[in-house]
This record gives sequence, structure tokens and C-alpha cells, in this order.
Amino acid sequence: MKILLSWSTGKDSAWTLHVLRSRHPGAVAGLLTSVNTSVDRVSMHGVRLEILRAQAAAAGLPLRTIPLPDPCTNEDYERQLAIAVAAALEEGFTHVAFGDLFLEDVRRYREDRLAGTGLTPMFPLWGMPTAALAREMVDEGVRAVLTCVDTQALPREFAGREFASALALLPPGVDPCGERGEFHTCVTAGPMFSHALDVSPGVIVERDRFVFCDLVGV
Repeated sequence: MKILLSWSTGKDSAWTLHVLRSRHPGAVAGLLTSVNTSVDRVSMHGVRLEILRAQAAAAGLPLRTIPLPDPCTNEDYERQLAIAVAAALEEGFTHVAFGDLFLEDVRRYREDRLAGTGLTPMFPLWGMPTAALAREMVDEGVRAVLTCVDTQALPREFAGREFASALALLPPGVDPCGERGEFHTCVTAGPMFSHALDVSPGVIVERDRFVFCDLVGV
């Protein structure tokens, strides 16, 4: 088994790495991240590439990226994904792991895209109760910053908050792990890293309904 992990920079993919290492020691051999090439940032999470690379270094894993245009159509994404899949197969990968928690349509889409490719999808966190999962992450030392907030679910002031402190303040109906897209995070420390990242919050930017908090290395 040689596993490529879909890596968003956020807590769920980071925790997936932690879980996989406990279940399949040595099997995770790379991270795969979608990048918006027009701004050189991680798609949706808005994280700078320098911080993405620092995460990969702290995880001790090589990083592969899927370059995406902006705007990006579904056809654009699937074309670039097919290229990434072909490259992974050439390098001997057998599985792709995702940090999805409970959205059936998202899981089905991933399974459909990988069907017949030779890469088997894995969902190590699937079905875990998200409130308990979020608390376990925090208790085990995961530190993360909310880098993207959907203002239809959360006040803009949540952008830039630490995940641990935000948990207690989430309005009713917001998933504790933000699985429905209420918020996205960037992990700065945890048991999946050899060391904590030295970052600080930067400017806050609003784009349509989303508010982004920039993170910068210090």
C-alpha cells in the first residue's frame, strides 16, 4: 500500500494523516493539494504556498500540486486531476486518502472520478461524530486558524480565530468541523508535524460571501 493524501492545509486532512500513520505506518508517501494558479494560494482555504510547503516539510512528505485556473470549471478540475492520477500511478501509488466526514455526494464524486483508474479511494474519518472528532483534535494538540469563513453561516469575525477557541462560539447548526463549508482552516501544529509552524494572522479580505484571513510566516 502506497497512499497519496489529499491535503487541503486544514485540520481534517491533517488528522487523516495522523490516523493513517497509526493504522498503516509508512504507507503515506505524499500530499496532493489543489492550487489556484492566479493567486498562488491553496484553493478555497486561501493559504500561501510558502505555508503549504512548510506544512509538507513539517509532515516529512513530498508535496504534489494540482494547478487550477481561476475561474475553474468542473472540466478544468477533472482534466488536471486526471494528470495527477496518471503521475501518481507512475510513481507506484495504490490509494488516495481523503478527509471527508459525512457528505455522501462529495464521497460519491471522488469515488466516481477514481473508478477504474487503479487508485483506490480511502476515507479514514468517515462517519466519525464531528463534535467528538473536533474535541479529540484539540485535545491531541492540533492547532489551526480559521482562514476562510462563509458569512452565510458565521460572522466575519471568526476569520483568523484559533480553531480551539472558535469551537465554543459556533452558532447552532454549524458543524463543529465545518464539513458543510461553513469554515476552512490551516493547521499550524499537531501530532502529524515534527514541529509547529511559525505563522501569524495578516490582513482580512472579503470576497463575495467569503472572508479570508491571510497567514504569513514570521
